[in-house]
Amino acid sequence: MEIMSSGQQPLDLFDTLTYFEGADVEYKSARGGLPGSLWETYSAFANTSGGSIWLGVAQKNGKLEIQGIEQPQKRVCDLWNLVNNREKISRNLLKEDDIQIVPTPLPGKSLILIKVPRASRRDRPVYVGKDAFTGTYRRNYEGDYLCGRDEVRRMFVDQSDEPADSRILDGFDWNDVHPDSLRQFRNRFASARPNHPWLAEDDAGLMTRLGGWRRDRQSPREGLTVAGLLMFGREQAIRDPTALPGFQLDYRERFSDDPSVRWTDRFTLDGAWEGNLFQFYQQVIVRLGNGPGIKSPFQRDAEEGYRRTTTAVHEALQEALVNALIHADYSGQGGIVIDRYVDRLEFSNPGTLLVSREQLLRGGVSECRNKSLQQMFQMLGAGDKAGSGIDKIRTSWAAAHWQSPRLSETYRPDRVILTLSMISTLPAQITAALDQRFGPIFRDRSPDEIQALVAAEVEGEITNQRLQEMLTLHRVDITHLLRGLVLDGFLVVEGQGRGTRYFPVGRRPSQGGSKQTEDSPNSADSFLDLPATPTDLPEILTDLPETPTDLPGIPTDLPDSPREPSEDPALIALAGPVRNSGKASETTVRQTILALCRDRFLTMRDLAALLDRSVGTLRNQYVGQMVRAGLLDLRYQDTPSHRDQAYRTHGGDVNQ
Repeated sequence: MEIMSSGQQPLDLFDTLTYFEGADVEYKSARGGLPGSLWETYSAFANTSGGSIWLGVAQKNGKLEIQGIEQPQKRVCDLWNLVNNREKISRNLLKEDDIQIVPTPLPGKSLILIKVPRASRRDRPVYVGKDAFTGTYRRNYEGDYLCGRDEVRRMFVDQSDEPADSRILDGFDWNDVHPDSLRQFRNRFASARPNHPWLAEDDAGLMTRLGGWRRDRQSPREGLTVAGLLMFGREQAIRDPTALPGFQLDYRERFSDDPSVRWTDRFTLDGAWEGNLFQFYQQVIVRLGNGPGIKSPFQRDAEEGYRRTTTAVHEALQEALVNALIHADYSGQGGIVIDRYVDRLEFSNPGTLLVSREQLLRGGVSECRNKSLQQMFQMLGAGDKAGSGIDKIRTSWAAAHWQSPRLSETYRPDRVILTLSMISTLPAQITAALDQRFGPIFRDRSPDEIQALVAAEVEGEITNQRLQEMLTLHRVDITHLLRGLVLDGFLVVEGQGRGTRYFPVGRRPSQGGSKQTEDSPNSADSFLDLPATPTDLPEILTDLPETPTDLPGIPTDLPDSPREPSEDPALIALAGPVRNSGKASETTVRQTILALCRDRFLTMRDLAALLDRSVGTLRNQYVGQMVRAGLLDLRYQDTPSHRDQAYRTHGGDVNQ
């Protein structure tokens, strides 16, 4: 990103302006004083993940224009007055060093940096004005947005010291409890902690001890709690309109390469079993112990038939499952969803993080939305209260030499997603490809730099935030590491602030109308990684028609056009057999690519937009192999990974 002064003279402020890369960054001009939108951004940062606001910088056409601020001390004084004014903003989260004056080479002008922290659950919502329901903002990649009433209401619920699952449910009683679930829980409890004194209690006493049944000390009310109903209740009672009508549990295995197969196995609320959390946990923990990537089976309990965890990986999977169940906001949307692929697992639950991602990664802080559920699972030997769940998962994954877990939040609807990749941190194929591509300059990089490059290749891109999960470096050190890899020609950079992403050279994302679907590249496979001899290519590659356009519906005499390739009617017509087909045959796709590239060079982005396919699919399944087979020529023969690489049918004449 280019940084200019108001006089269009380059300034040496790049290091300063990207210091907080990995967090949200907002630039505001402040030429006419403190901008009114400042407080909306303050609210948005506080209610999301925190961020940095730069005053005195304007963003125009992808460039930062340094305008500066005169009398910055006066502006800082105004800031402190306003941030402490409850008529303006509901809460001051700033400490003294969170507002800084940054000098510039412009005479008499400086910048002001405001570092807004993420608000704790007790401080949210942070809102503008007097009404939380009309002044609460959050942040996404498009900027600040006004929260809806349900979002604000859930923030207020999370403020409470009373756990969400401790609420007594009026009108529910022991008839809504599934007795077999409580009996099976007692047996597993006894197996995990055979001498625990709670085991001497009858069912009512045990439920009370666990928090599943509660008496309100300020009123004569007592009864089944949300936790008791969720853990041991009957599904029909749980989904009652007066309880949790949006309750949903879903475990899905997706092991097929066939896109028409949505899942190879599924366990969900279908009426065939009593749909409560305990039964779901028992069934899913067994499934997690089998299948691709899991080398050691769980030990089976002789009496109950469930499986006990035996390895660090199994303990991590148990922790991930329990975390999703005890931290979920069961009044939110979408329910618990666990998707399992051949190379990864994704645990998704409704709600937001109650502590920052940084606190979670450090461990030692325990904040749980459903404390009674947490206690119930703790009695089974799962769901540690020490705030070490994520840390335990990261340690187990590191011991297995798998990529570090990824934790993310999404909004509208609010969800927390934990992704556990089962891909090696330094796969031999990737490191060999990088070594072949770059030679000695790659071998001389530090271990952290090599890890960053491998991660970028495997995942298609890398960010400062993602590397914070993988490395032990501070985010500022990661910024310098990434910048060095850009300057040395390993990576290309795109975006700014939280949106800054780094891509392997030659593998920028497609732009325009191409689809980004589940078959988008999640590995570093490209024609550089394929064997030199394409022994596995289908016969169509050795028996192509003399005229590649000899396909049904493809005209053969279309004129050239000065338009962008993706907007050229002639090329769109040529792409028709694939573009207009949901699933064209491999033969048709290859012949259409040859037709499009005859007598012209097209980039991967052009082909993706024309064919309405993802860049990853085209690169890995077609173009790379066709280059190896000699069917396509490269525009930059000496630099296969050139950022502007393009392809032309072999033997064609260039007319552009």
